[in-house]
Amino acid sequence: MRPTSHTAFIASCKDLKRAPKQSVAISLVAALATLNAIGQVVISPAAAPTNHTPAPAISESSRPMTNQALSTRELEHRSEAIRSACIQGRRRICGRVLEISTNGLVVDSGFTSLLRPELNRSWVAPAAVSAERPPNLVEENTPGSVAVGLVLLTDFPRRPPVKLYDYVILQTYPAGEYLYAPVPNVKKTIRRFSGGLETAIRLNFQSQQ
Repeated sequence: MRPTSHTAFIASCKDLKRAPKQSVAISLVAALATLNAIGQVVISPAAAPTNHTPAPAISESSRPMTNQALSTRELEHRSEAIRSACIQGRRRICGRVLEISTNGLVVDSGFTSLLRPELNRSWVAPAAVSAERPPNLVEENTPGSVAVGLVLLTDFPRRPPVKLYDYVILQTYPAGEYLYAPVPNVKKTIRRFSGGLETAIRLNFQSQQ
């Protein structure tokens, strides 16, 4: 009679224990045939034999670099490139303050006579100081050269305080551009410089976003 339940399979296994060693193989085949007949055993995909090696679990720490990590690396490289450009593009501002606003100081730079030793003690020189701009002065394209023309100065020292038409002498770093309005309805784009290197890097970085 054909087995129809697990009882038959269990009985077959008991027969395996009582059988002589030489008949174990035959009895095992019979027991497996019984399992197949009753159709009660289901092999899960995890237990099923396969030719493929199971893929190992990948933790978050072992995953390839994410887009966020790549973006962070790119931002670091960009920041270093901006820093290098600021250092190479640094200029010495020496000129008269024409405007004071929350954005900074608008300075007419190029008064090279302000670089004389007796004025080196402070970044500010009073308006009464004698200062001259050489005729036909051209700005050199070298680090630390004198800036020539109208510029906006930001992130400058707060002491001593500066007043309108005073002179300022300060090494600065390029920080983008500024829209200057010398008179109503007239606007002019001028260069912006920062007295602090980190501020210049931040302003340049923001302008590229």
